[in-house]
Amino acid sequence: MDRFMNSIWFTRIIAFAIAALLFISVNFVPDSKLGKAGTSTPGENDTELIKDIPVEIYYDQKNLVVTGAPETVDVTLTGVKPVLMSAKSKRDFKVYIDLSDPDITMGDKRVPIKIMDLSEKLKATIDPGYVTVNVQERVTEEFSVEPDYNRANLKDGYTTESVVINPKTVKITGAKDTIDQISYVKAMLQLNKDIKDTVNGQATIRALDRDLNKLNVIIEPATVRFTLKVNISSKTVPITLVPSGKVRSGLEIKSVTAEQKEVVLYGKASVLQNIKEVKVPVDVSKIAGDEEFDLPITVPDNVQRISRGIVTVKIQTDRVEEEASPPTNQVTEQPKDQEVSVQTKTISNLKIQAIGLPADKQLEFLSPTNGVTSILIKGPEDELKKVNESNIQLTINAADLEEGERDLEIQVNAPSSITWELQNKQTSVSISIIKKDET
Repeated sequence: MDRFMNSIWFTRIIAFAIAALLFISVNFVPDSKLGKAGTSTPGENDTELIKDIPVEIYYDQKNLVVTGAPETVDVTLTGVKPVLMSAKSKRDFKVYIDLSDPDITMGDKRVPIKIMDLSEKLKATIDPGYVTVNVQERVTEEFSVEPDYNRANLKDGYTTESVVINPKTVKITGAKDTIDQISYVKAMLQLNKDIKDTVNGQATIRALDRDLNKLNVIIEPATVRFTLKVNISSKTVPITLVPSGKVRSGLEIKSVTAEQKEVVLYGKASVLQNIKEVKVPVDVSKIAGDEEFDLPITVPDNVQRISRGIVTVKIQTDRVEEEASPPTNQVTEQPKDQEVSVQTKTISNLKIQAIGLPADKQLEFLSPTNGVTSILIKGPEDELKKVNESNIQLTINAADLEEGERDLEIQVNAPSSITWELQNKQTSVSISIIKKDET
């Protein structure tokens, strides 16, 4: 007996028996657990649907562009459950389209979607199994960028002064037929409402076809920096004082003048073009002598703002003697309070004439440019109505002048019934005298 137990065959028989018992215990499933539910045994296959698996495309990315391929697909896996569950949780397989053949031709291609790195114990069904893709030559071209923004976001009356984009050009890469469709390359500026100051920001670039449809291309850089400057239309107009009321007895108004002659209006150009002056009423009924005071300037209708809100008014007066009282047996008409109407008026674009310029010399105006200026005249309303460009002459004495630059005093010839003041109180001009070309 001892010899039998110590033999090698005894050992082999015992090991085989143990292995058989282990096999039976692992694969035995009681009938009560199978039942009608149809629970799978470890050796049976199962099926799982895995959605949104990314699709990789293998092709010559340096020289080709491929379009039309789906970004994801659904994959149905079939196999034994442990392996199936592992593949579903890890997703360690790849779905791909192979276009790596160097001899591939351009155009539409119907190609299969394949799977790799999947366990041999599993079978896969891909939905869709085939797709049509388009293969095109990859090209890169440079395009100028133009800004695009909603002008309705500018505050009323404001307009665009300039839009600076940096960089001004971008490189666009894509399929050749797509690049050929590019009609516009726009920098899309995102603006807030009621813009009235300079805006700095970053804008996204879009490539569009002639119908303004966005094209699928690669843009480098994808964004640009921009500076949007806005301004508002302006117009300089004279301030016209309009005296009103009755002057006190014994007092005479000599002049009513404004220290500030002009005001700048800001607003829509269509509104400003119809405004010729800004009138400021001056009540002289309370004037007791020479006075200086400030008056508000009313903003004209539909004007956004003005450069100043007040004007300084100076009034000069004279005392007049009242007539002696008439004898008691005479009835005379009492003097009525004096009405005054002192106004101002601007005459623009007056040409300054050079008198006595030698025939072999020519004169060039340095300031004011082109020898043109304006004059502000003041006086009674009736007298101002009589004065126009033909009543006023501006001259300079250019006789016996040598070559070179110099300043000359402006001589003003105007009616004696008015007073005057040149634009910006400029009493002289800067000129240059050169010799005429004898050729």
